[in-house]
Amino acid sequence: MQADDFFMPQGTYLLSHSVGRMLKTAPAHFNEQFVAPWQQQNREPWAQWLEGVMQFNQALAQLFNSHADNFCPQANLSSGLTKWLMSQASLQNRRVRVLLSEDDFPSMGFVLQQALDEVELCFIPMGQDMSDIASWQAHLNQHYDLVFVSHVYSNTGQQAPVSDIIPMAKQLGCKVVVDIAQSAGILAVDLSAWQADCVIGSCVKWLCGGPGAGFLWVSSASLAECQPKDVGWFSHQNPFEFDIHHFASHETALRFWGGTPSVAPYIMAANSIERLGHFGVSHIRQHNLQLLARIWQALPQYCRSPTDAELCSGTVIVNTGDNLNPCLAVLTEQNIAVDARRYGLRVSPHIYNTEFEIEQFIHAVKSTT
Repeated sequence: MQADDFFMPQGTYLLSHSVGRMLKTAPAHFNEQFVAPWQQQNREPWAQWLEGVMQFNQALAQLFNSHADNFCPQANLSSGLTKWLMSQASLQNRRVRVLLSEDDFPSMGFVLQQALDEVELCFIPMGQDMSDIASWQAHLNQHYDLVFVSHVYSNTGQQAPVSDIIPMAKQLGCKVVVDIAQSAGILAVDLSAWQADCVIGSCVKWLCGGPGAGFLWVSSASLAECQPKDVGWFSHQNPFEFDIHHFASHETALRFWGGTPSVAPYIMAANSIERLGHFGVSHIRQHNLQLLARIWQALPQYCRSPTDAELCSGTVIVNTGDNLNPCLAVLTEQNIAVDARRYGLRVSPHIYNTEFEIEQFIHAVKSTT
């Protein structure tokens, strides 16, 4: 798998932390699985559409070492987190203390604040090293009910030690939610090994699946306890029973699905998840680390994110100080696509990027400093 397998723009594209590039197989797959059944059949296309969505769940299960029954499609992470929080009887009608980081994506904090009846959000201060388990040990205790963990922090390029945080939190009696939006497709994720209570993610970034294809994963151990409030006929064990007097929650995570579902985003994303998964996240990560290492070596004084493979995400944060805006202007002029956030430029090489493109980026940065 290489750049020729993707629709690539002119110039150098290093924004996979925002939107991954579309695979060239995606339009044909979408036409076959979504458009053609709608165009050609003399009956409703729902059977084939829903089969396509189930392929999405199965592809996620294969990629993340879990079972398709533990996944439910969601439009985005906020939707998935809201539904899961509202399904937890133990978190309702009382004060809930939540530990999270000020470097988490703001949308997650908004949901945590609004979806619970009474909540106290306790933040690990911005700027802490979230890749260091000591940062978690210094804050986590038995007084918390819920711990929210971002596997990767999008603005710092740090990778949280999820496999260490989860058992530590569980031992203290805390539920654990993990956000894998910025790690899915670039870092190894083993949901069966992690055993969080809930995991949320999307396919728009490193998985190159486009927007709208989010997902909610719920552990088998806790699934039976989940009683979603936002339900519909596709949350029913038998959606086609059509008895308004009888509702039975689906036995799987599809109890979180709700009413008539969107299907197009999931059919589109299933293609990329399957192909990237078949190629191997380990190969994608190896390539990513090789390109990151070149930036670390060439621009050590400007790198603000970890330079250890066990601690870093797929993104390097580059900050040239007072020269940051002129540097960004030069990169834009040379058609090198990056973006800037609180700590500097975010630069994310994927499998479709080359060493030559990274050298172009390095040269552009050096020309302004």
